[in-house]
Amino acid sequence: MSRRILSLMVFFTMVSTAAFAQSNILNAKTPAEIGKKTAAQDSLDNDNPLPYGYVGDRDVLLARKVWERIDLDQRVNFPMYFPVEGNLGPDRKPLYDVLIEAIRDGKITEVYDDSYFTTKKTFKDIEASLSSIDTTDAGKEEMSTDMAAYRSGKKTISEQYITRTDLKAYHVAGYEVVGLWYFDKRQGELKYRMLGISPMLPDVFTVGKPDVEPEYFANTWVYFPAARDVLHKAKAFNERNSAMPITFDHLLNSRRFSGVIYKEENVYGDRLVEDYQKDNSQMQLLEAERIKDKIRNFEQDMWNY
Repeated sequence: MSRRILSLMVFFTMVSTAAFAQSNILNAKTPAEIGKKTAAQDSLDNDNPLPYGYVGDRDVLLARKVWERIDLDQRVNFPMYFPVEGNLGPDRKPLYDVLIEAIRDGKITEVYDDSYFTTKKTFKDIEASLSSIDTTDAGKEEMSTDMAAYRSGKKTISEQYITRTDLKAYHVAGYEVVGLWYFDKRQGELKYRMLGISPMLPDVFTVGKPDVEPEYFANTWVYFPAARDVLHKAKAFNERNSAMPITFDHLLNSRRFSGVIYKEENVYGDRLVEDYQKDNSQMQLLEAERIKDKIRNFEQDMWNY
């Protein structure tokens, strides 16, 4: 086969794939038809996440669970963060909106309070931590004039004195993920399986207060394998080719992000790196690299005779 014929085959394959990526955009007569597939496309569509293969316990020669933090200030992690304005259509959402909307609609039900997945949570359990309602100083002064009437319900405070704060995608500082590195002796390679993901959110009662330093928490853990169908339908922006968006499921499974290890399972009760490398950020980063190299070197040592 000549090089020219091979190039043409690759080109037409990419064009046909791109046509399905932006479904019906070239055939739509109105903007409402963009994204709606025809009956012929639906009959040929088998767009499901690639299922995980079965891995027997005896096939795992080595396993190590690690926790990582994904900083959204890093450019490589921008596809998880943007867009934050929410005005680019239903197909362009940040990862935070995808997760929260799916939890609210009941599409994701495997939600827990920590990365060990012991105590399950519902959307009602996390709703209070996502929004807050407060009364302004002017409203408090108004209530003080006739406190008994307000307490009895005869009077209600005006809406102009009530402020509501909701956590949005731009409040997310990053994500914490937990996953398992394991060596599959059948295939003879080191693999990674993500187990959970949680957005790092500030305390909603400290948002918008300049005199309070926000602290970020990851207390809403989504069990990743149970959320793959939702994440596969949501697309992240591909900067190299907008006709070929990346699903969040593919982005996370293929580790197309930059993360720093902050904990590994260990005999000390899975203590954090910062617990034994105190007040030294450089040493914490070096320790994270040491853990990474320890896992990576195991695969290299397998082929040394």
